[in-house]
Amino acid sequence: MSRDALKTLFHPFDTGIIDPPGEDERVLFLGAEAGYRLPEGFAGSIAAVQPLRPLYRALAAARIDVAPVAAGEDYDLALVLCGKHKGENENRIAEALKRTRAGALVVVAGGKEDGIQPLRKKIGKLGWDGDSMPKYHGVAFWFTRPEDVSEAVSRLTKAPVHIESLFEAAPGMFSHDRVDAGSELLASRLPRDFTGHAADFGAGWGYLSVKLAEASPGLKGIDLFEADYEALEAARANMTANAPSTPARFYWHDLTAEETRDKYDLIVMNPPFHEGHAAEPALGAAMIGAAAKALKQGGRLLLVANRGLPYEQVLSEGFRESGETCRNARFKVLWAKR
Repeated sequence: MSRDALKTLFHPFDTGIIDPPGEDERVLFLGAEAGYRLPEGFAGSIAAVQPLRPLYRALAAARIDVAPVAAGEDYDLALVLCGKHKGENENRIAEALKRTRAGALVVVAGGKEDGIQPLRKKIGKLGWDGDSMPKYHGVAFWFTRPEDVSEAVSRLTKAPVHIESLFEAAPGMFSHDRVDAGSELLASRLPRDFTGHAADFGAGWGYLSVKLAEASPGLKGIDLFEADYEALEAARANMTANAPSTPARFYWHDLTAEETRDKYDLIVMNPPFHEGHAAEPALGAAMIGAAAKALKQGGRLLLVANRGLPYEQVLSEGFRESGETCRNARFKVLWAKR
């Protein structure tokens, strides 16, 4: 079932308030998600952009032209579907401005939980021609791209964030402006003498992989698996900057639906427990299941989780041995052996 914000985005076309694009017009769809129905007369060719692997795969399965990053320019129309990260939403509008022609329409939609009203007000202060309408518990707003957008692009684009003078991350990535406290606890318990092949499941921007390389410089190599394409590219840069001598491979991968190719001696992870806007501990449980399949016999899993998440039963069902390494007021580090 599609998000309400997706229906909100297309509502101005459905009602005839905005004319749909013709066959010869090109449409850039940033933050695209599957499940939308094109309004009558919407004949323009859509280039969808979605960096999250599960959502990308759903679009590809629906035979929609989709890529993880935007490409091309002089689009006649841009659609922007907002998510829960303010900085990412503003980056998407900046991307739309850079890749559309002067006079193109940019249509933005999101729900209250996406911060759509503050975003609409911020864009409204730019003084461009446009309008808005509420529908499906959200708001769609639109404006005409002016000739010169350089100042607006500069104001909206969020530069990468520097963390501890060692790492770079960007809005939209997990814990993009600081080291996550759970990951930091797990990093303090990483092995100091590991010499095998490792994997980082849900690697984010690469913190745990860098820390494992520092703790066990003799490891043979580490594979980083991450569903967010942009976070994976940040991880690649952070590994190059902080662990250049460690052999590393990078996989844009949905661990809940795509099996890994290789088997590992050690897997580390800080599994996400949110999917979209809702808490979903089953996501972490699915990644634990994927780790059980990807470990060699005798291989070990090390993970950190919020104290209240019931992963112990999942570990006992999927592994020969399991237990707890440590905990603090918020997190626990668990281990399991295949």
